[in-house]
Amino acid sequence: MRIDNLLPADSPRLNGLDEEHAHQLAEKESELPPILVHRTTLRVIDGMHRIRAAELNGRSEIAATFFDGSAAEAFLRSVVANISHGLPLSMADRKAAAGRILTSHPLLSDRAVAAYTGLAARSVGAVRRRSAADSLRVNVRIGTDGKPHPLNRAAGRIRASEVIAERPDLPLREIARVAGISVGTAHDVRTRLRRGEAPVPATRAATGDGAGRARTTAGTGPDEHDGTRDPHFTLRRLAGDPSLRQSESGRELLRWLHTQVAMGDDWKRRMDAVPPHCADAVAELARQCSDTWRQIAREMHRRTSAE
Repeated sequence: MRIDNLLPADSPRLNGLDEEHAHQLAEKESELPPILVHRTTLRVIDGMHRIRAAELNGRSEIAATFFDGSAAEAFLRSVVANISHGLPLSMADRKAAAGRILTSHPLLSDRAVAAYTGLAARSVGAVRRRSAADSLRVNVRIGTDGKPHPLNRAAGRIRASEVIAERPDLPLREIARVAGISVGTAHDVRTRLRRGEAPVPATRAATGDGAGRARTTAGTGPDEHDGTRDPHFTLRRLAGDPSLRQSESGRELLRWLHTQVAMGDDWKRRMDAVPPHCADAVAELARQCSDTWRQIAREMHRRTSAE
């Protein structure tokens, strides 16, 4: 390709071209590898030092291979190329590249970005916390295997329990798809519900999700949220009580409670499906259920007082 037809690289190098390195390449007697060019834009992805070396040797053309993909993918390829050969990227270069990758690919896991940039996953996590990508609250990351992996597995299990309650005959594979979990996890959730247990194991619920860690860091206990007791914690505590788990009536009660308790703001998502002409009926049903739950609360308090 003619060098003057090429656009300069969108390089991960913060300090641009290193003239000393380009002169070293120009002095090599062996043929240098072809540069990599973005086919759509003719922008150089990898090879600016080789281009400068060719110019120093009085050449107007250079061997090139083409890359087909988006501009964001081209930048990823540029980072990988500069990590694997040639003049090494500085630590500042790598962290800046990680920040750009997190902006363009916020679902990539810390380990995946680390593989692209040559950083430690912990360093990528620090970059993420300082970047706009951290404000994107998603429950999935794309790992180094290219597959999505949930961050908060407890949320997926709870969603699966809701799906099972609504459609108990739904195949496991479909439950897993809707809840964003594996088929094995869906099977475990259904088995736990049949035994009258909580869908989330107590140890995982206490330490396994990001929300739980955030609350602990903030100084609130695992059983509190916004000043009130978390229904998840209460259900887990009930599910762990032997007097309920070891009797059929107790397990039936636990299964019923798991299908009846409204969790957090989940009801808002469900209410989006209510057409305007059904709003009054749903509101009346909610009031009736609320009255029933108040009666249950009064009865439980009466029993506690009597004891």
